[in-house]
Amino acid sequence: MGNIIQHINKAFDHRIRLGIMSILMVNDNADFTTLKELLGVTDGNLASHAKALEAEGYIEVRKQFIGRKPNTTYTATASGRQAFEAHIAALERLIRNT
Repeated sequence: MGNIIQHINKAFDHRIRLGIMSILMVNDNADFTTLKELLGVTDGNLASHAKALEAEGYIEVRKQFIGRKPNTTYTATASGRQAFEAHIAALERLIRNT
């Protein structure tokens, strides 16, 4: 049977990162406030987990000003989408095989 968890991606181990990617997989993008509200997390928590996903190249962060207010928008990259789909497939195989 081999190592049944070898294809689970450590970058998605935390529930907040899993949530960020889940939201971005079904939406073209999401802003900071939307992610924060949907996930029920603090500013610092969201920022640190988003930074981890950005460092992996899984999300793209775009910062701009709308009027005088800063706005940060997140988008899943092609490699992020591929990695997340592989992660979900690995979880499904794990569930089916245990």
